[in-house]
This record gives sequence, C-alpha cells and structure tokens, in this order.
Amino acid sequence: MTKLKELKSKIEQLPPRAINDLSSYVDFLMQGSKGKKSGKLSQKWAGGLKGLRKTYTSVELQKKALEWRKS
Repeated sequence: MTKLKELKSKIEQLPPRAINDLSSYVDFLMQGSKGKKSGKLSQKWAGGLKGLRKTYTSVELQKKALEWRKS
C-alpha cells in the first residue's frame, strides 16, 4: 500500500472533529512549505534599553533581560 493510500485510509477512520484539526494542520504545513520571506533583518528593537544604561552595567542588563524573558 502506498503512503497516500495508507493516509487516506487513516483519514477515513477519523471522527469529524479530528478531520477539522487535520485540515487546519495541513493548511499550516502548506504555509511553511512556501518558504520564508528573504530580506533584511529588522532591528527596530535596537536602543530599546538605552535608558537603563546608567542604572545597569552591560552584564547586569544581560542578566535582567534573561529574567524578563523567563517571566
């Protein structure tokens, strides 16, 4: 049995809700296969912590940034 026939057989056995989920997942996979946009990296965030440089050293800011990401 080919993979496509095997997949069709499995799909036919799914309940309606699972078929809806599968359809959404297939749409998601198809979007990912189109590839990502190429272009310049956006750095809008640059300078976002500028106001904190008098309060923290660069190492302290790195540690703070890790804390903020975790929360």
